[in-house]
Amino acid sequence: MSRTVVALCLLLPTIAAAEVAAYPASKRIEHVDTYHGVRVADPYRWLENIGTTEVADWVTAQNKLSQPYLEAIPAREKIKQRLTELWNYERYDVPKKRGGRYFFLRNDGLQNQSVLYVTDSLVGEPRVLLDPNKFSGDATVALGEFVPSPDGKLLAYSLSDGGTDWRTWYVREVDSGKDRPDALSFMKFREVAWTKDSKYLYYSRYPQREDGKGDDSKQQSIYLHKLGDNQQADRSIFRVTDHPTRYPYPQVSDDGRYLIITLYDGSQKMGIYYQKLDANSQPQGPVVRLFDGFDADYEVVAAMDDVFYVLTTRGAPNSRLVAVPAQPDGAAKMRDVLAEKSTALLAASVGGEKVRDVLAEKSTALLAASVVGKRAIGQYVRDAYSVVSVSDLQGKPLYDVPLPGYGQVSGFETDVDDAETFFLYSDFLTPASVSRLDVGTGKVEAFRTPKIAAQTSQYVTEQVFYKSKDGTRVPMFITHRRDLKKDGTAPLMLYGYGGFNISQQPGFSVPALVWLEMGGVYAVANLRGGSEYGEAWHEAGTRLQKQNVFDDFIAAAEWLIAGKYTSTPKLAIRGRSNGGLLVGAAMTQRPDLFGAALPGVGVLDMLRYHTASANARQWSTDYGLSENADEFKAQYAYSPVHNVKAGQCYPPTLITTADRDDRVVPWHSYKFAAELQHAQGCKNPVLLRVETRAGHGAGKPVWMQIEDWADQWAFLTRTLGMQ
Repeated sequence: MSRTVVALCLLLPTIAAAEVAAYPASKRIEHVDTYHGVRVADPYRWLENIGTTEVADWVTAQNKLSQPYLEAIPAREKIKQRLTELWNYERYDVPKKRGGRYFFLRNDGLQNQSVLYVTDSLVGEPRVLLDPNKFSGDATVALGEFVPSPDGKLLAYSLSDGGTDWRTWYVREVDSGKDRPDALSFMKFREVAWTKDSKYLYYSRYPQREDGKGDDSKQQSIYLHKLGDNQQADRSIFRVTDHPTRYPYPQVSDDGRYLIITLYDGSQKMGIYYQKLDANSQPQGPVVRLFDGFDADYEVVAAMDDVFYVLTTRGAPNSRLVAVPAQPDGAAKMRDVLAEKSTALLAASVGGEKVRDVLAEKSTALLAASVVGKRAIGQYVRDAYSVVSVSDLQGKPLYDVPLPGYGQVSGFETDVDDAETFFLYSDFLTPASVSRLDVGTGKVEAFRTPKIAAQTSQYVTEQVFYKSKDGTRVPMFITHRRDLKKDGTAPLMLYGYGGFNISQQPGFSVPALVWLEMGGVYAVANLRGGSEYGEAWHEAGTRLQKQNVFDDFIAAAEWLIAGKYTSTPKLAIRGRSNGGLLVGAAMTQRPDLFGAALPGVGVLDMLRYHTASANARQWSTDYGLSENADEFKAQYAYSPVHNVKAGQCYPPTLITTADRDDRVVPWHSYKFAAELQHAQGCKNPVLLRVETRAGHGAGKPVWMQIEDWADQWAFLTRTLGMQ
């Protein structure tokens, strides 16, 4: 045990929790909504008025309660110190190769924002191309995304101010490091698309409001920007006119011959259109509706030689990669072909060309695919860990990519003609390393391998399987000291997400390692709603079946207690965003089961989440809508804000959010905190911590992350009685 951890243990209090001062006054108003004949009170509707002085004063009062409470915990400063020590290691992201140049992010350890470098060769000396740490004094202006031009001479990059999802895009000359006058505003969520000649950018943007801001209550449209022009001169290329909730995003084919339009209509509901581009990268001819059934997930991962390589769940719940020939009049026939359930080579023809599987559906879910060096790379998930295989474009398996262990990979993206690509690997005890893959030979070599100031050999990760309420077999990873005594005395952090087809695979986290050093056990449950077992696993945790996710999580807690990994007084639960909903639902359904709860930036009012923005409404593919009677009934049964019961003893709870979160707006957390504080039937604290100049989490500077985690872990040392 390190000297730091010994000192930490000596400082911990022996009490389980300390009483808080009186909670800030939260007025309750007479407001009732009627849903399908059911009257639903909403006494804290006024907290949705985020821009008002009244709400701002209420948030200030909540912070004046929570911050002194957290800062007074003796262990907090030692936890912060250890977080800082461990965070101070060199980190790299996957390089992007364009025009023979390599672009990559690097952080020297405690830089608040990672710095973008460029080099002309892997052995050359990289130079700084963009340092976002210089954009603001508190490092809250962050680099959002970056896209090098095909010739490698220009860089399109976006900035986010104070954690917002809104982006402004700029163009920088790679050689000089100077910005051009181009500036593109009113954008969220997607990258710009360069034309093959590096002279134009296709992008998707929201309309502009009268006050000069973007209007995300309306749909986006695709525009074409000529370098050097003012954005006001940009031409509208495509907009949706036949459906109110579909959002178009542009992509240019690898050979520059097609504009590909992906229409997003909520999780796993997409359409693919395309339009030919002329020699000057301008659209010509009709927009062809390649897939417009909006019945599955469709993603064009590559396009060349008049063939689209599409990753889809159509007829394949575990996904497959198909090769689809470009046809101006063949869309209907293609949809019929993809309705086939067989994963064998598709024999039907479209316009004389065969639509065929490149990576046929397997028993393991295909999470991502790419085409590099005329090879198809498939990233699969097997029992929640990564497996990668490479095939030729006819579907013949060539080799599996060797990985260091049972962990998580990402990357494998570059030009379709390139002979090399890069990927990240990490697991619970291994920081993310970058490796280079020679696609032709299958040889893997290390590119960057970080080192941390900790010994992880004393810990081990095991995978277990447990049964949920309905008998479903659910996997879970548990990381702990090798000499763990299963006597129920260990503090345990149970983490989950369970939604939007997102798998929870092993991944390294400095806060998780600090938790282990504090004597804790770290468990991650692979709940339904994710993509661990394909689309069927996802669907089993959505809409009318959303309760399955909470049942899976509660069953994980019960299994851990039964196995004496921990006990209720020592068991904490944590989740963010959709995971914040998970924690809120679990703690209101089973308040007796948990020793502490950490819901972060959660979706907590399920009856009104879709009113916040047009983007939030698209979550209905997972959540449903209260406008529909059967979906309202399901939502009302688990919505955390609506299931807080007066007089019930809820576990100690630290609710965290940020005042600039425009993805999951903070009034979800405000209303949940007010309800819990009003209803709490015992002395367990209910605190609300609201970060300022921060958003949903992306781009959050390192100093702010360390403060946030120090608060959360310190809260647990007190509420779980850690010694």
